[in-house]
Amino acid sequence: MTDLATTAPGTEAATPARPNPAGSAWLKWLARRLGLAVLTLWLCSVLVFFATAALGDPVRAILGKDYATSPERVAALTAQLKLDEPVITRYFQWLGGLFTGNLGESVANGLPVGSLVGDRIVNSAVLVLVSALVMIPIAFGIALVSANFRGKRTDSVIQIIMITAAGLPEFVVGILLVAIFSTTLLHVLPAVTIAGGGAPPWSKPASMILPVATLVIAVAPYVARIVRSSLLEVLDSDYVELARLKGVPERVVLRKHALLNAIVPGIQVIALQLAWLAGGVVIVEYLFSYPGIGASLVDSVRNSDFPMVQVLAMTIAGVYVVVNLIADVLSILFTPRARTAIAS
Repeated sequence: MTDLATTAPGTEAATPARPNPAGSAWLKWLARRLGLAVLTLWLCSVLVFFATAALGDPVRAILGKDYATSPERVAALTAQLKLDEPVITRYFQWLGGLFTGNLGESVANGLPVGSLVGDRIVNSAVLVLVSALVMIPIAFGIALVSANFRGKRTDSVIQIIMITAAGLPEFVVGILLVAIFSTTLLHVLPAVTIAGGGAPPWSKPASMILPVATLVIAVAPYVARIVRSSLLEVLDSDYVELARLKGVPERVVLRKHALLNAIVPGIQVIALQLAWLAGGVVIVEYLFSYPGIGASLVDSVRNSDFPMVQVLAMTIAGVYVVVNLIADVLSILFTPRARTAIAS
């Protein structure tokens, strides 16, 4: 006969801790997504390095006519760029430098690449961030107004304007804004970014208005159209019809029911547009002489400054990957069905 264990009065039997399957699934998903991000960046590094290496002899491209008459400069540049070593060795040395912060030296002026691109990256990040902060509420506001007046003249006018703006290249938008506000019609805003004495461009906010407006006009139509489509899909759903039958005002239905369910597609398209800004900002910065990575990339390509080109290209690729990773995480957080699918 077996004795049964008894529990003393006022005490409870200890319950073993159970593992959290949802948390474990989340960690696995996040680890897998981070692994894909790292793999993507590695593939980008391979493409960037070997693409620049396949462009030909960088020493000949840099020296031009002096290549045949300046053997000393040829030897010095060859040693600086480590062209006397195998290409695989050079790739892994360059990759190790990216991890350790040793980005090499600029061929154009002999200064460390890190010191040259640091402030430029910050300037471009500020420009993209300000443009995003202005663009997101404008795009969502346009989508709300358009969805609220679906099928009416207001909606038609908004869609025509959005399609027209989406079809204009960003440099055309920038030139039009300069003509309107700086040179031809009005003279109220500077046509180029002015920041002397090493001061950041936002020290003179007026000079940032036209670059920001150009990026907003180039990106907002895409976001507004996607959010509008999501809003219309939600507005035609059964639970929204039920809310209307209960007497909920249309503006409340649109704001509290439809908009919340349209956030996830909006996050995805905003992430894509912000990732595009990382590369598309090149033209806008060059057009307005904005001291960011765009102008540096154009100058580096013109001067055949391969170390600068490689670092700037990897910076743009890194922004693209990180923005998409953040968008995926936010989409999961805002989608209960996706969270359930991960945990199951």
